[in-house]
Amino acid sequence: MRLKLPTAEGRSENYTLVGTPLRTAKPRAPFNRIAFAAAHVVANPLGGTDWERTIAYRRYLMGLGFNIAEAMDTSQRGMGLDWPMALELITRSLADAGKDARRIYSGCGTDHLSQVRTLDDVVKGYLEQLHAVQKLGGRVIMMASRALVRVAKSADDYAKVYARALAEADHPVILHWLGEMFDPALKGYWGASPMETCLSVIAANAKKIDGIKISLLDDKKEIDMRQRLPPSVKMYTGDDFNYPALIAGDDQGYSHALLGIFDAIAPAASLALAALAKGNTKKYNALMAPTVPLSRLIFRAPTQFYKTGIVFLAWLNGHQDHFIMVAGAQSMRPITDFAEIFRLADQAGLLRDPELGLKRMKQLLAIHGL
Repeated sequence: MRLKLPTAEGRSENYTLVGTPLRTAKPRAPFNRIAFAAAHVVANPLGGTDWERTIAYRRYLMGLGFNIAEAMDTSQRGMGLDWPMALELITRSLADAGKDARRIYSGCGTDHLSQVRTLDDVVKGYLEQLHAVQKLGGRVIMMASRALVRVAKSADDYAKVYARALAEADHPVILHWLGEMFDPALKGYWGASPMETCLSVIAANAKKIDGIKISLLDDKKEIDMRQRLPPSVKMYTGDDFNYPALIAGDDQGYSHALLGIFDAIAPAASLALAALAKGNTKKYNALMAPTVPLSRLIFRAPTQFYKTGIVFLAWLNGHQDHFIMVAGAQSMRPITDFAEIFRLADQAGLLRDPELGLKRMKQLLAIHGL
């Protein structure tokens, strides 16, 4: 099977598919790393959300052994998915999961606030969402707040807000430190000494914190922070550039995972994590290695548009019938990116039905007059 694909240099070249689709099934034993996949939302082309396909995709991910990080930035939270839509998504996900609802942690933030003048406003915003999720029996990922970074004047301001919000958590939460490459509005989060402030907040509230997910695309910072966490607090890597080595770890420790790229590479990641749990690091690395160039392309700058590549792969693989996103975000990457994502997904064995993937890639090329 072959087709002609555009290149970044402005040329076209013939490409012959070479990959063998990975065949996966429900893991026979638990992973030895906690692995959350941040899941995307399937838009309804006529407006709103295709709830049936959206929930079905979460079942698919959970069937491969992943926990779900719900209503996070991968679902376009803050970029088309507002708080009322997010709450409906959380409600539907938890209800569908039934007894497995404990495997879903949901994003809690302050994105519903229209005017924020004080730290009290930020605290009230966090608590409104925290209480809403907990009322459903859900567990919480405490997202970084655009409102807080606007009004905080010192490290002490961050400490006050987090202490007051965490005090009302029914279960230990996962903190979420999202770097400005993912959300430019979060520039300056935690103040002048971000890591020191964050670690101080964690130390002061350790009983209320399950772990922290950091998305800074800097493996050295993550390892440094990981080694300084209290023993009871986990590190969840959100590094979509360096995740294989961070998850594998070394004799000084390892990271668990909370990753948007797991949405796109779920078959490879599931098989790899199963191999790691059996101590087969050679197989783990062989499965993970081809996914890294793909992830680095999907998450290239401007990084906040990575969701486009995630949804594109879901469409190629038949998890949805169209390539339309909330707020029209499918237009945020050029056709050359999609062509390269197609190549790299094929080479990583991530086109589960190559004939369907080929057909849909040709459809997209035709729309672009290619």
